[in-house]
Amino acid sequence: MRDVLYQKLVDSLAARPPPLTRRDIRLPAVRNKALAVIGMRRSGKSTFLWQCLADRLAAGTLRDDLVYISFEDDRLAAMQSTDLAWLVEEYYRLRPSARDQRMVTFCFDEIQTIPGWEAVARRLLDTERVQLFISGSSARLLSREVASSMRGRALEVLVHPFSFREALRHAGVEPGSLRNRIPKAVRSDLDHRLRTYLIEGGFPEALGVDPRDRFALLRSYVDVVVLRDVIERHAVTNPMALRWMQRHLLANAGTHFSVQKFYNALRSQGLAVGKDTLHTYLGHLEDTFLIRTVSLHTASERQRMVNPRKAYPVDPGLIPVYERTGRPNLGHALETAVLVELERRGCQPDYVRTQEGLEVDFLAQTAGQPPTLIQVCLDMSDPATWEREVRALSAAAAEIPDSLALLLSLDSTPPKPALPAPLRWRPAAAWLLDSFED
Repeated sequence: MRDVLYQKLVDSLAARPPPLTRRDIRLPAVRNKALAVIGMRRSGKSTFLWQCLADRLAAGTLRDDLVYISFEDDRLAAMQSTDLAWLVEEYYRLRPSARDQRMVTFCFDEIQTIPGWEAVARRLLDTERVQLFISGSSARLLSREVASSMRGRALEVLVHPFSFREALRHAGVEPGSLRNRIPKAVRSDLDHRLRTYLIEGGFPEALGVDPRDRFALLRSYVDVVVLRDVIERHAVTNPMALRWMQRHLLANAGTHFSVQKFYNALRSQGLAVGKDTLHTYLGHLEDTFLIRTVSLHTASERQRMVNPRKAYPVDPGLIPVYERTGRPNLGHALETAVLVELERRGCQPDYVRTQEGLEVDFLAQTAGQPPTLIQVCLDMSDPATWEREVRALSAAAAEIPDSLALLLSLDSTPPKPALPAPLRWRPAAAWLLDSFED
């Protein structure tokens, strides 16, 4: 096995960074911390590690000081922490001038397969001049596990599937600045491409693939996550209930989900399962990053717990795979894309229910910024829909007076009549291509 590790090390030092689509992912600017790159399977974590190495190479770092090793290899199935420590020492034997003289970057991909890797990682940070990136598949490298096992020595970097801008960049059609007035032809093209993105999603391998093959590919991603990261890892005793929950959540993006109601539905079908078990299963699906949930905005933690959460897939492309009617369901897909974009921008999203019982899709909060109310609207041409969305957003803006109230629509045509103050409107395509500060 050490022969295999040695060969991987030699190959790593000789390899050039592969061509890749650049990801817009922020790295924490905190020294002496390992960076744990986490996210759902097939979302591009390994490629992002290569991007980090390529950036350091472009900034003048010697190629010999950049090491990428993937431990997802059947020949390394019996690898132990002592072998990981040997690998590091072998690197310094090959490049002795680097030790204590230069900063060396180690990228260890799928490191969670090695028992006891945490102790080696902590020792590296304490005794060597290194920058350490660690990555693992979904629930095998959870935020809370990194925090406890690394004892405060690691910060997480969350990698989602491609954003709308990254998908355009991948296709070679990323637009420039949208700060000025957008020509009609560009606006129409962006509207078309956003609709395509809401159907295909952002998993890199799925872009541009025939719909039948794309459905099979995305379904295989979900199956692997549920089987390996939930059922096998947590020894799930009622996989049928878990599968029903997974399919329900992916097919009903943006709807309220109550464990109590889902429990009653399963009981009515003759499926015996405990409510505590269902709460656990929902937590497992969130831990794998397959499902994202949004709670009610309230100062009361009890109210957050007792009110239903809104559940979304991690990517809009998963919705048509599980939606039973066969419709594109662009409204829920757009809402999903907005939520995941808020997470990319470091926001803490909630949903809002006003005193009148009206709902606003998101209240986005981030450090150092005023809160932003966001209402997502697919089509503003229907007067009843227009009145309902504007009324809810106006009521929420009055109850949260320091917030920015924003209406996002799939249609890029300005609304008529104009929105009442202080509400603002943005086309969803332009907002998804903006930075959060804009």
